[in-house]
Amino acid sequence: MSRSRALAVVIAVALLGLTVAGPVANAKENELAPKHVLKSFANGAPDQGDKGDAGPKGAKTTNNGISYHGGPVMVAPTTNAYIIWYGNWAGNSATTILQDLLTNIGGSPYFNINTTYSNAAGAKVRNSVTYVSSSTDNAHGTSLSDSDIATIVSDAVTSARLPKDPNGVYFVLTAAGVAETSGFLTQYCGWHTHASIAGTDLKYAFIGDPTGPKLSACAVQTTTSPNGNVGADAMASVVAHELEEAVTDPDLNAWYDSRGYENADKCAWTFGTTFKAANGSAYNVALGSRQFLIQRNWVNASGGFCAVKYP
Repeated sequence: MSRSRALAVVIAVALLGLTVAGPVANAKENELAPKHVLKSFANGAPDQGDKGDAGPKGAKTTNNGISYHGGPVMVAPTTNAYIIWYGNWAGNSATTILQDLLTNIGGSPYFNINTTYSNAAGAKVRNSVTYVSSSTDNAHGTSLSDSDIATIVSDAVTSARLPKDPNGVYFVLTAAGVAETSGFLTQYCGWHTHASIAGTDLKYAFIGDPTGPKLSACAVQTTTSPNGNVGADAMASVVAHELEEAVTDPDLNAWYDSRGYENADKCAWTFGTTFKAANGSAYNVALGSRQFLIQRNWVNASGGFCAVKYP
């Protein structure tokens, strides 16, 4: 879910009971959900869309349970991904696991779901993600505000540690023990937004490592996971969630439904059919040489539905 939407919609938590057989049962939903005029995520079954809903005034409905509101969509030949590793990641396999995720998600049947979304001219999101580079930061302590996250992105760009890229999504990934004070682990697991940085509209996201006493708030599997790092594997699902929202609703005024749910929100914390990895954990997607348990995404076709691949 976006960190903010037009008219400064504020953020609240929603809990979702998940029914999936095996190691992923009884997960809880802690993704961002807007409050005030919008409902929280419904308990129980996956989202079935807003069939027959004309959508907000001025929105172009697709009859697929999600509407287009006229804003930009990321339709460049590829979406570039950047990571800012914040905090102490020394010796943590997450730095390889999450880079591998972003390296291999483009071109996959999973990311192809986003090609069902287009801009006002009819240009579609491409099934292409290029992991470009990363940077590190540890300059703001272990208690970060939303504005600190923006500053971390700005510092990386204005110092030329990362390029200024309007076709990029910058992921601020914080190490275990780093707090995001607006509600990480209590109200959300991650968020995305945009800002004018050095005169360019840049898209960025926050995802934290939930490892610690509140691991279960943002991790479906808490004892074992496909890549042997429960914190990193938990982050992988949220990274995928925020990436697919960033490409289809980068400025928070493109694709979302009448409740404010973006594409990934409509399938949040649902995984479909799962398989057993060699270590006994569950997974549902293979990307490159790795297996991941990644939440489904909303297909904007055939009436709309949650899936891990398209077609």
